Amino acid sequence: MDAEPVILRPLARGDAAALAAAYTQNREHLEPWDPVRPESFFTVAGQAERVEGLLRQYAEGSIVPWVFEAVDGRIVGAITLTGITRGPFLSACVGYWVAADQQNRGLAGTAVERACAHARDPLGLHRVEASTLTGNTRSQRVLTRCGFEPIGLAPNYLHINGQWRDCRLFQRVLHDNAPAHP
Repeated sequence: MDAEPVILRPLARGDAAALAAAYTQNREHLEPWDPVRPESFFTVAGQAERVEGLLRQYAEGSIVPWVFEAVDGRIVGAITLTGITRGPFLSACVGYWVAADQQNRGLAGTAVERACAHARDPLGLHRVEASTLTGNTRSQRVLTRCGFEPIGLAPNYLHINGQWRDCRLFQRVLHDNAPAHP
């Protein structure tokens, strides 16, 4: 039997309840890869506040957030371009997660490709960076399949699951065009 389709769409104000449900359902699955979350993170009110903050950052041009939505309206993952930097750097970071029941469907790879396409056109960015915990080989395979190259190891890079963790850094160069001058 074929898996039900999932769409990647922009984050919306009305997503708080679906995000609270998704994070609650995937709490144990995501815990090894996430920072420690306050209990409020898993509530509709907490997600509504978070969504408002993300949409403010989007309006300011510093992030681009998307969610994965199943046919039944459930949110089953997310991907975000963060730290969008202009000038001579023209770069962003990408981060994503996929629900436990949606693993091994190619969703992460499809989303990473789409985020990179958006970073290149219309954002005009030169590169996208990603980091993974050193033991997250599944995510490292996704990035490698999507054209990312390893660029180093960052000791004590992220505070994840209550501890500072080492990360592998990756980048994908999108083009070699010079930055546009205003």
